[in-house]
Amino acid sequence: MKIHEFYIKRCIELAKYGLPAAMPNPSVGAVIVFENKIIGEGYTSAYGGNHAEVNAINEVKDKTLLSKSTIYVSLEPCSHFGKTPPCSDLIIKYKIPNVVIGTIDSNIKVAGQGIKKLREAGINVIVGILEAECRESNKRFFTFHEKKRAYIILKWAESEDGFIAPSSKNEQKPVWITNVYSRQLVHKWRSEEASILVGTQTVIDDNPRLDVRDWAGKNPTRIVLDKNNRIPKESHIFDIRQKTLVISDKTICYSDNIALQIARFLFDNNLQSLIVEGGRQTLQTFINANLWDEARVFKGKEMFSSGTKAPNITGKIVAKSKIGSDELLIYLNYD
Repeated sequence: MKIHEFYIKRCIELAKYGLPAAMPNPSVGAVIVFENKIIGEGYTSAYGGNHAEVNAINEVKDKTLLSKSTIYVSLEPCSHFGKTPPCSDLIIKYKIPNVVIGTIDSNIKVAGQGIKKLREAGINVIVGILEAECRESNKRFFTFHEKKRAYIILKWAESEDGFIAPSSKNEQKPVWITNVYSRQLVHKWRSEEASILVGTQTVIDDNPRLDVRDWAGKNPTRIVLDKNNRIPKESHIFDIRQKTLVISDKTICYSDNIALQIARFLFDNNLQSLIVEGGRQTLQTFINANLWDEARVFKGKEMFSSGTKAPNITGKIVAKSKIGSDELLIYLNYD
C-alpha cells in the first residue's frame, strides 16, 4: 500500500469514532506523521467541540516537530469560523509544511477554500487520496450538501412468506417478526441517524416509541406523518423524552410528491439523515419516488399467510448476513 493511502486509511478508521456525535458536522480523522512515525492523531469531537486537526495537534507533545511533519486528514480542513476557529489557520500557525487530504469538503462554506488558504501560505497540499472511501465515511454529510436532502434509509422486517404485518392482531403493539438481536441492531441504527419516520397508521396500530431503549445512544428526532391529525394525543410519540415533528396537511401538500416534500422538510430542519420504518404505504412512497439511498430488510421465520405485503423494491443487494435465524439484506440505490 502506498504511504499516503496507508495514513488516509487510518484517518478513515479514526473518523468512524466521531459519528454520530459530530453530526451535523462531518466526522474527520487526522494523523500527524514525523519521520514515518505517528506523533498525533484525532477525530472530530461531538458537535460544537474540537475538530480532528485540533485533537491531533493537541496530542503532539513536542510541538516543534510540527514544522517538520505531514498532517493527513480525510476531509479538507475548514476555512471558516463556526462553533470553532478554522482548522486551516491552525495548520498555518504551526507551520506544518505538508497536508494530505482525502477529499474536498462540498459544504459551500468550505468547498476548496481551506485548500486555497493552505497553498497561499506556502504549504504543500495533496488532494484526492482514497477519495471514494473518504466520501463514503461521510455519506450523510455529502448527500445533505450536494443533493440538498437527508441521506434516506428504508428499513422493514418481513415474514418468510413476504408480509410485514398479519391481517389482524389483538393488541396495539408491534407483532415481532425478528428476534431480539435484530431488534437491538435496529435500535443501534436509530442511534446513528438524525431522524426516524413512520406513517399515521403505524402509530395508531402499534403505538411505537421510536427510541433507542435497547442501545446506548442519542434518540433520533421523530418525524410522523399525520395528514388529518388522527393520531391520539396519548400516543408514545408525543411524550417529551425526545423531539417529535408532525407533518400534517398544513406542512406539506399530500396530493403532490410526498417523499420529495418530506426530503425538503428534513433539509429545512437541518436533519442530515432519516431512517424510514414504515408502514408499507410510507415505505413504498419513497421507493416509487426513487428517493432513497439504502434499504435494510430483515426476513424472519414467521409465516402470516395473509396480511400487509412487504414493499416492492429494486436495487442492488450489496450484503447478506444472518442474525440468529433472521436474514438481513442490504440494498443500495445506484439510480
